[in-house]
Amino acid sequence: MQAGTTIFEHMSGLARQHGAINLGQGFPDFGWPDAVLAAGATAITTGYNQYPPMRGLPELRTAVADFYQRRQGLTLSPEQVIITSGATEALAASIMAVAGPGDEVILFAPAYDAYAPLVRRAGATPVWVALQPPDWQASAGAIAAAITPATRAILINTPHNPTGGIAGPAMLAAIVDCARQHDLVIISDEVWEAVRTGAAPHISLLALAPERTIKIGSAGKLLALTGWKVGWVVAEAALAEQVAQVHQFLTFTTPPPLQVAVATGLALPDAWYDAGRARFTTARDRLAAALTAGGWALLPTQGSYFLMADLAASGIALGDRTFCEAAVARADDGVAAIPLSAFQPDGAETPFIRLCFAKSDGVLDEGARRLNLARARLA
Repeated sequence: MQAGTTIFEHMSGLARQHGAINLGQGFPDFGWPDAVLAAGATAITTGYNQYPPMRGLPELRTAVADFYQRRQGLTLSPEQVIITSGATEALAASIMAVAGPGDEVILFAPAYDAYAPLVRRAGATPVWVALQPPDWQASAGAIAAAITPATRAILINTPHNPTGGIAGPAMLAAIVDCARQHDLVIISDEVWEAVRTGAAPHISLLALAPERTIKIGSAGKLLALTGWKVGWVVAEAALAEQVAQVHQFLTFTTPPPLQVAVATGLALPDAWYDAGRARFTTARDRLAAALTAGGWALLPTQGSYFLMADLAASGIALGDRTFCEAAVARADDGVAAIPLSAFQPDGAETPFIRLCFAKSDGVLDEGARRLNLARARLA
């Protein structure tokens, strides 16, 4: 099965080729804690480099449980936590644990581009429910209509990549009701749980339906260290065991020095996390103000590192992929963005592009300047 090259690799490659500002791939260039880097370096140099337990180091599993108790009021035990090599591996293990040939998994479109390929790798079939702009919600009726006797799971991402939306109470309640009525597992990708730039609180599906939810988290997003690829699954004991049985034959384990360092990071005081959230909000507002002044129409965003821009409402008649390819391929003023079509099941061009604002002020200012030039040139 050929999956092709991800849009992130494609656009980042073009950005490198043309020397463009990269507002495409979602990685921050500020914000990681030095104490966490030091803890990882110490763990390497003191010999913490052999196989750790398959489910993860006890100190990290305990740190994850304690973090969610402190930050989200979830009562968990370390036995409910499995450490994975990134959230994508957590997603793969979770999907393969609950779905297989002949089964169906409900996905919400637009969707992070790994979801559908992972469902197909498990032998199952993605079934799509459309999120409706500008706030990117799905109705109870649309969710219920997608369920068939073959449905085994609902996969939701909130806060949402690529749109920056947050699933509202009505959508969350509909998912829980459908899951309980049809005995479905909820796979809840909550990696952006701490990167909220709006007023809405994070509501975990694990709090609403603990008996049937697999919650997925990411140290890369929490600690602004995306390249470390340390994630986890949290679920009640029986579900956690199902995921562990798959995880052991995917990556088996995750580098122990990074696990030690992440445990240090999760123990940072709440003030550190609150300051990080404020810093991302400031970055969002800086980019939004510069683009709005340049004539761009932006959609509201409440979570993640991302802003959505509406090409049509900004006076640009091009489709999203056409615009992104043209905007990046400039020797002196190129800028990389991500077309929303890459997150849609049919891949058809849309009027929306995704911009990453997890960047330093200088990068944001120059990126906005170049986007404003691109708008003037391509409108």
